[in-house]
Amino acid sequence: MNTSLKWIKDMVPGLEAAPQEFADAMTLSGTKAEGYEAFDRDLDKIVVGQIKNIEKHPDADKLVVCQVDIGEADPVQIVTGAPNVKEGQKVPVVLDGGRVAGGHDGSKTEGGIKIKKGKLRGVVSNGMMCSIEELGSTKDMYPEAPEEGIYIFDAGVPVGADAVKQLGLDDVSVEYEITSNRVDCFSVIGIAREAAATFGLPFQPPVIKQTGNDEDVNDYIKVRVDDTKLCPRYTARVVKNIRIAPSPEWMQRRLAAQGIRPINNIVDITNYVMEEYGQPMHAYDLDTIAGNQIIVRRAENDEKFVTLDGQEHVLDDSVLMICDAEKPVGIAGIMGGENSMITDHVKTMLFEAACFDGTNIRHSAKKIGMRTDASGKFEKGLDPNNAIDAMNRACQLVEEFGAGEVVGGVVDVYTIRKEGRRILFEPDKYNRLLGTDITPETMLGYFEKIELGYDKESNEVIIPSWRQDLECGADLAEEVARFYGYDKIGTTLPSGEATTGKLSFKLRIEAVARDVAEYCGFSQGMVYSFESPKVFDKLLIPEDSELRKAVVIANPLGEDFSIMRTISLNGMLTSLATNYNRRNKDVRLYELGNIYLPKEFPLTEELPDERMQFTLGMYGEGDFFTMKGVIEEFLQQTGMHKKPEYNPNAEKPFLHPGRQAEIRYDQHVIGYFGEVHPVVAANYSIKDRVYVAVIDLPLIVQMASFDRKYTGIAKFPAVTRDLSMVCPKEILAGDIEKIIASKGGSYLESYRLFDIYEGNQIKLGYKSLAYSITFRASDRTLDDEAVNGPIGHIVKALEEKGVELRK
Repeated sequence: MNTSLKWIKDMVPGLEAAPQEFADAMTLSGTKAEGYEAFDRDLDKIVVGQIKNIEKHPDADKLVVCQVDIGEADPVQIVTGAPNVKEGQKVPVVLDGGRVAGGHDGSKTEGGIKIKKGKLRGVVSNGMMCSIEELGSTKDMYPEAPEEGIYIFDAGVPVGADAVKQLGLDDVSVEYEITSNRVDCFSVIGIAREAAATFGLPFQPPVIKQTGNDEDVNDYIKVRVDDTKLCPRYTARVVKNIRIAPSPEWMQRRLAAQGIRPINNIVDITNYVMEEYGQPMHAYDLDTIAGNQIIVRRAENDEKFVTLDGQEHVLDDSVLMICDAEKPVGIAGIMGGENSMITDHVKTMLFEAACFDGTNIRHSAKKIGMRTDASGKFEKGLDPNNAIDAMNRACQLVEEFGAGEVVGGVVDVYTIRKEGRRILFEPDKYNRLLGTDITPETMLGYFEKIELGYDKESNEVIIPSWRQDLECGADLAEEVARFYGYDKIGTTLPSGEATTGKLSFKLRIEAVARDVAEYCGFSQGMVYSFESPKVFDKLLIPEDSELRKAVVIANPLGEDFSIMRTISLNGMLTSLATNYNRRNKDVRLYELGNIYLPKEFPLTEELPDERMQFTLGMYGEGDFFTMKGVIEEFLQQTGMHKKPEYNPNAEKPFLHPGRQAEIRYDQHVIGYFGEVHPVVAANYSIKDRVYVAVIDLPLIVQMASFDRKYTGIAKFPAVTRDLSMVCPKEILAGDIEKIIASKGGSYLESYRLFDIYEGNQIKLGYKSLAYSITFRASDRTLDDEAVNGPIGHIVKALEEKGVELRK
């Protein structure tokens, strides 16, 4: 987005900032200025002169000697070869020591070309008369300039005046980087509003006056919008008795400063209003509109249409069209048609200012290969409330220029009115976010400068419809920050769990998982979350299992990546298989990755439950109990000091039926582990025993704790008792340990299984277990009597369970 600095200053009275100061201040207040270009940067000592006398050069047929009045006592003598010089003309004159931008061919020189007093064929020349190209512009921007020769001023221009200023070249074009959410700043009014707020000056937008005669526009044109979603607003006015002529010089200069070539008063008005309001407009010859009716509809498939540039386009039903009762007359938001274009013979004109769906305009422009200034603005998503102001401004200019007679009234099809929004005013929250101490009154002052209202009764900030970027409290905090000054906000650390140097609780749990796994010899692996439906068969998962209810990807890379995984084992086993087939021995891998469990099936709009899984896998050295030790180490390190329980009836089809267990902690199933079923291992081409474990980290996060309480080193000795027992095989060691823990009393410190035996010396169907049980008191040395009591309780409870002490 580029704007003329003079145009901005016209709307912000009192703005005297130099270009660099202006660019810096606007950048700091949030409207980033990429740079600027001063049109007169290579021009110096150029004044308006009037040719008083012309004589032939004595020694050159194509040169003449001119005496030029520059407003001083004596005229200056200038030798020129320009073919269009005449006595009485007023022309731009660069004096001795001045600079011009380039030559007659439009070539430019960095820093300009310095003009010095000299002689041409023996005759003294004290300067040079300039063409428009030598002043750094082109005939496109100054259509009144001659094809060849020097530029001629109007007769009313004062002699001796600054020629650069008279030509409007004393201006600066500022380039901004505007983000797509600031649609209001894609206009001169939007930039001027920001400039006024930045410099604390009043903002004076154009005053729109009522226009139109006593007639009714509805007698001239009818409008029907068939697709109100793609065209939420369509406004139209009619101008009759059109008089095509050049637009005023001031408008031509402003358009030229914006890089827009002046054409005629009607075209220039539409371009001017588009730049001023950011609202594209279009004009149709009403006499070419069949049935005096405008219909906004989608194109038909394979419909052909010729645009203003003479190009034919083949359309489809995704493209929105402006049509009359018989034919299309324009592609909505992109370009009008050749069949309704404004010519020099137009008598009655239809003005259009509408709002179209931005996404549709962008898709249509890309589809037909035509991107215009208008489509570039529409695709940002314009404010429909801006359309009527732009329309009335254009009609006002028509009347001011005498370009036609505006018919009274306006056709306005506006089905769903867009309103502004309200956001609760929370100054304390904004200060916490910014690390500032700004008073509520100061904040409201900032809001007032950018035309945000405030409802004191409801304590709400009223957001106008053209500020589409303000949606929540954080956006208002940003408004406060940019006008308070980012450079004034001190450096503070963010608050909360994510303060610098500290991870969130969830990430700390994951870090412990990594540390424990790597300490135990596991290397981290990463696999895709996308899988093939064939995975379920490889893992022997039943047809009716909930695990088969997976999220199907709409645009998969292929069949092997078509669903989101509901179980993490396939990736682990695939990685282990790769290592096994490459003859790597004693491989241990772990992964921290999500599974995706739909909350409902078939899927609804609700997102699936993404659960982080801590997956371990190994083969080679190590067994079932090795994996169990890794699990218990992880639970200990996360502050889960209770002893976990293991249920051998995990019923996981992909695990060995006699070598698997469900992991329970505090009545919650937090995971499972065991040896992989031999058939599953074979499905992955692994000919070795494979052990895996999967722990559900969201449950761990709920139960873990990093709180640590210091207890000193024991001052009194421990008392140890060993219990050797025989019990049926179906009694689990965990069942026995529950009895020891519950009956051991307050002095019980620890217990440890140190021997397990099955063999000939034990009767069939039984096993022998031996535990070392430790007791300790913190305030005294325990005697036998203090220990024998708890031991007796333990033995009695074991006997009731069917456990016998070995004699």
